[in-house]
Amino acid sequence: MMNLNAMKPGTTLHLTVARTTEIGYILMNSNRDEVFLHQLEASEGLEENQKVNVFLYQDHQGRLAATMTMPFIDLNSVAWLEVVGVKHNLGVFLNIGIKKDLLLSKDDLETDRNLWPQEGDKLYCGMKIDKRGRLFADLATSEEIETLSEPAPDTIRNQYLEGYVYRHGELGVLIFTDEQYIAFLHEDETDRIVRLGERVKVRVTFIREDGRINVSLKAPKEIAYGEDAETILAYLSENDGFMPYHDKSSPDEIKEQFHLSKAAFKRAIGKLLKEKKVEQSPEGTRLIEKK
Repeated sequence: MMNLNAMKPGTTLHLTVARTTEIGYILMNSNRDEVFLHQLEASEGLEENQKVNVFLYQDHQGRLAATMTMPFIDLNSVAWLEVVGVKHNLGVFLNIGIKKDLLLSKDDLETDRNLWPQEGDKLYCGMKIDKRGRLFADLATSEEIETLSEPAPDTIRNQYLEGYVYRHGELGVLIFTDEQYIAFLHEDETDRIVRLGERVKVRVTFIREDGRINVSLKAPKEIAYGEDAETILAYLSENDGFMPYHDKSSPDEIKEQFHLSKAAFKRAIGKLLKEKKVEQSPEGTRLIEKK
């Protein structure tokens, strides 16, 4: 049977001040195990035999230490934690509310570092102790996220929501929104890399029967067409009203010049032709001057 009063990192204990030192206090449990509480980690001046609640962690030298500041999580809880540092040889560091940040090991992250969280991102994590007794962050499982979730109503289609990416999958990522909905972002619905822990603003495209939602980072087609058309008009205006590109140009040329797919370029050109803002010839596309 585990000793609930055992001195181990990640636990909160009710200990007794055994004696004081010049820089802090020696705390002791009922088994007479001792741990050091630095005076900078004490919320008040303490006296011998006084009872205090402390959280145990490992200091920067790996020694067991105590603090009277209670962290956001312990070994029995999980919370959204902010990334405060990234070291590619170690992993990412998370703020848990005490002076010592908690490491999420690189072993628990994707091999592709482009998918790693950056400072300011947030991860839903708990704590764990490895075989060597070291304290690490522990990414919450999908099941733990699901216990927090709520089913989405049918009325939110095309609405914009915000949330944090909490899982990468083969076909896309999972997002937990501020409304506590679980959202799936398919890889076809984004034009960029989406990081773990990144806060994203997404548009609801579909509400599933189980209450989960499908979302997109892309604008609705009618808006996208307009934005792409404005890009082409701006290019024409900056180049004396002419460009050597048209709907027969190669996809590589279009991608290099406008950062658009061939299909998106053709849709935008079609919109401009219909609005009689441009005309095409075998040589390219010309801006129609207003009379």
